[in-house]
Amino acid sequence: MNAAKPIKIIVSMIGLDGHTTGGEVVARILRDAGMEVIYLGVNQTPEMIARAAVQEDVDAIGISSHAANYSQITELMDLLARAGLRDVLVVCGGTIPRRRVEELKEKGVAEVFLPRSTSESIVRYILANVRAPRTPPR
Repeated sequence: MNAAKPIKIIVSMIGLDGHTTGGEVVARILRDAGMEVIYLGVNQTPEMIARAAVQEDVDAIGISSHAANYSQITELMDLLARAGLRDVLVVCGGTIPRRRVEELKEKGVAEVFLPRSTSESIVRYILANVRAPRTPPR
């Protein structure tokens, strides 16, 4: 029996993005990998996600994004930093243009999983990087 505390992760869509399939599938994949998943669903504001991260004391946040709501993701990163949650790993997934990927990483998003990312690559990345020291965003 593993005595280590399981990774606790929020999975959500941000803003008015109503595409739920990707987030729901990833939530199940992470749950099956032994993580504790808090699924917030759609229409979450950056403030709601940051508040949930504080209340639930999460290790990571996964944002599914299929809309042009990148400013809300960067706003979430700012809110997390102000709340002292720089150690919370934030990953995104979805149809995100490559130029936006770099912008999000510059703001502190740890990784962006584009379409055709495998379940194994997502789980492996989270397992390897949660609770690991990170460099602050530029």
